[in-house]
Amino acid sequence: MDGARDERKLRASDADRDRVAELLRSAAADGRLTLAELEERLDTLYAAKTYAELEPVVDDLPGTLDILRAPPSAGVQPAGGREMSRVGGTPTSREAKAVFGGVQRRGQWVVPGLYRVKAVFGGVDLDLRRARLAERDVTIDVKAVFGGVAITVPEDVAVVIDGSGVFGGFAGNAEDEQPPPGAPVVRVTGKAVFGGVAVQRKPLAQ
Repeated sequence: MDGARDERKLRASDADRDRVAELLRSAAADGRLTLAELEERLDTLYAAKTYAELEPVVDDLPGTLDILRAPPSAGVQPAGGREMSRVGGTPTSREAKAVFGGVQRRGQWVVPGLYRVKAVFGGVDLDLRRARLAERDVTIDVKAVFGGVAITVPEDVAVVIDGSGVFGGFAGNAEDEQPPPGAPVVRVTGKAVFGGVAVQRKPLAQ
């Protein structure tokens, strides 16, 4: 039995399923899947237990399942009671789109230098507490139109919020207590039109 076949039999994690769900929702937003097809594939996805069962869900879409097999170092791991460096790694995705739906990104992932978020009559939930930053200074550019975006940041990154609102706005407590100078920076920019963007700072335990 070869190694590739053994790998396909490995159990998929919740984070694996979340990444594939984001790929499916992006495909629907691009017009590659109908809403009925999206719903059917999401049902199959969340019933899948192994990598082999995940593959048929996306094998006719552009992209690859390599993101499911990212090494453990792609995320922030405890080491001697402390976390490893927050910065480093290859981005696992560069955008999140929620159009009449929802996208959730949490667990271990790598935030690119520029991460684009679009919520149109939908919601996006980004949790950066176990994430790494590809660069010391990253930007999350948000467009929320009749939609909402929730961003949770860890205690060890500096946050700069520089978005504008039209019958909407940017809010949260992330700028209240900043870490010491020299910490990695997460910038949240963009526009909320009849929508909202909430940036909250929370410890990992919450």
